[in-house]
Amino acid sequence: MSEKQLKIAIVAGEKSGDILAANLIQTLSQRLNQAGIQVSFEGVAGPLMQAEGCQTLFDMEELAVMGLVEVLGRLPRLLSIRKQLKQHWLKNPPDLMIGVDAPDFNLTLEKQLKQAGIKTVHYVSPSIWAWRQKRVFKVKAAADLVLALLPFEKAFYDKFDVPCRFVGHTLADQIPFESLTSEAKAELGLKAEQKYISVLPGSRRSEVELLSQVFAQTCALLKQKYPEYQFITACVNDKRKLELQAAMTEFAPDVEMIYFDNQSRQVMAASEAIMIASGTATLEAALIKRPMVACYKFKALSYFIFKRMVKIKYFSLPNLVADKAVIPELLQDELTPESLLSALETVIAERESMQQDFIHIHQTLRQNAGEQAAQAIEELLNAN
Repeated sequence: MSEKQLKIAIVAGEKSGDILAANLIQTLSQRLNQAGIQVSFEGVAGPLMQAEGCQTLFDMEELAVMGLVEVLGRLPRLLSIRKQLKQHWLKNPPDLMIGVDAPDFNLTLEKQLKQAGIKTVHYVSPSIWAWRQKRVFKVKAAADLVLALLPFEKAFYDKFDVPCRFVGHTLADQIPFESLTSEAKAELGLKAEQKYISVLPGSRRSEVELLSQVFAQTCALLKQKYPEYQFITACVNDKRKLELQAAMTEFAPDVEMIYFDNQSRQVMAASEAIMIASGTATLEAALIKRPMVACYKFKALSYFIFKRMVKIKYFSLPNLVADKAVIPELLQDELTPESLLSALETVIAERESMQQDFIHIHQTLRQNAGEQAAQAIEELLNAN
């Protein structure tokens, strides 16, 4: 690493990856700049990464797709983007390529660049401990280093001699141990005495499409049974907002929803409880220490395939980290307006008893992730 300038390629595929990558860009830039090295970043970047100076070559939203069947319609475009990135970076080689999550997209790209002599890092382990465990060999072929968010992931990689560093989670570093409801309400301009339920059906189009009807119907049931509650949500962009508004109009026309843009953390903190799409947002809610019900639906064919492949007790991150059922999970046909209402009633009643589990999750994952990840990457860059 004798050069005074470095170019780093980086690809993130959704909002959660944008959060992790932005923190990594900031921390890695600071470390390298202090060493007298100027560093530039380019790739597929979300708004947070771009705010840290990363040049984006494609819209991150194009990569944000989940499910097996759902990917098929987007496959030609995804393959085209990956091919263009590969050609661009083979022609203009970076000193390092970092794939942030999005394993089905990133691992193949990482392998192609690694074979061309470019060092590669995969940030966020795919769930190979849960399903398709043989993917560990694909990871080994693709990445010179894996940066894992969860402590048990490193133990898994160690069995297969895959270089891996447990770095914790950026959100656990960013979020304070205590998030006051009163402060969040004030920040959002909400009434201090009012009780709110937050409705968070996800950041991907497919999630909102599959969850918004049930969430809207549950809001209608809650309003009927508990008229003292009001409902709030945070939408990642105008498209998701319009989709949720359409569902509320159709399935809960008498329920008022207060909409916020990109303020999910404050919305969670202002809430008595949360109905939420399973994903990184559930971890954020656990770190804010609010009771929640984690929900997920796939299209029927995707679920038929996944059900036969997945071998885990839990699907939500808080339960996976704690290795026990800290929060209720409702998957596929289990998720109905009635079951979601019942689960919300339970978590509201058990709010206090969940706090110690949330604190343990926070302590486990607060490892100064950005600094740990940046240090590991710097060591890789310095290695012969």
